[in-house]
Amino acid sequence: MIIITWNINSIRIRMEPIRKVIAALKPDVLCLQEIKVEDQHFPLDEAKNLGFEHVYYSGQKSYNGVAFLSKVPMTQIHTNDYLKNSEKRHIGGKLPDGTWLHNFYVPAGGDIPDPEQNPKFKDKLAFVDAMQDWSDSISTQDKVIIVGDFNIAPHEHDVWSHKQLLDVVSHTPVETEKLLALQHSKDWQDVARVKVPMTEKVYSWWSYRNRDWAASNRGRRLDHIWMTPNLKKSLHDFTILREVRSFESPSDHVPVMVELK
Repeated sequence: MIIITWNINSIRIRMEPIRKVIAALKPDVLCLQEIKVEDQHFPLDEAKNLGFEHVYYSGQKSYNGVAFLSKVPMTQIHTNDYLKNSEKRHIGGKLPDGTWLHNFYVPAGGDIPDPEQNPKFKDKLAFVDAMQDWSDSISTQDKVIIVGDFNIAPHEHDVWSHKQLLDVVSHTPVETEKLLALQHSKDWQDVARVKVPMTEKVYSWWSYRNRDWAASNRGRRLDHIWMTPNLKKSLHDFTILREVRSFESPSDHVPVMVELK
């Protein structure tokens, strides 16, 4: 099974990049974040024409929104409003083999890394705390995959400059400590770092502000795929599709893929 996670930054204007990625990789499940569309306007027919018979989404106008585009049926589809503010940032469901798949879009957190001065940053930290509570409630017997835009690059080589970004939202110590505490709460296997040495730079996001993103290569690894330890033996391959950032009208995030045997 091939699963891709991708912050698409508005699904309706990214259908051509989606078509190209699907043609190249033939994913079984495409997990999208920031679809930016209300449910009644979701491009359902287009999604099904791409080969995804089973489509599940929780959308929001102009902001947020998450979706599963799946070739296999999923059951027990549900959403959680972790901050009780009606933002659409989570969707979960069960795959045919019983594995749970959860798709998260963690708040970006604004520009000021101080929860007292910046309510958006406060919400971001609260969301990760809520994910921690959810993680603590999972049975150790469950097989679970969590994917999405976590908006945090936790390790030194998940950003282009550890030193320069320590005071920049997405790599501040309070964020990285919370995300790593979440990871350790169930010994979540961070697929990227299972497959790629910690000493190697890995990015999945490059700012629109960089005129030549490839030359400057000032990236961050904000997009993640984690799995419970009982799935580690099924892990076959992992890829970040860096070249998608060069597509016409791209998202600032690129797809992250895992293949499971």
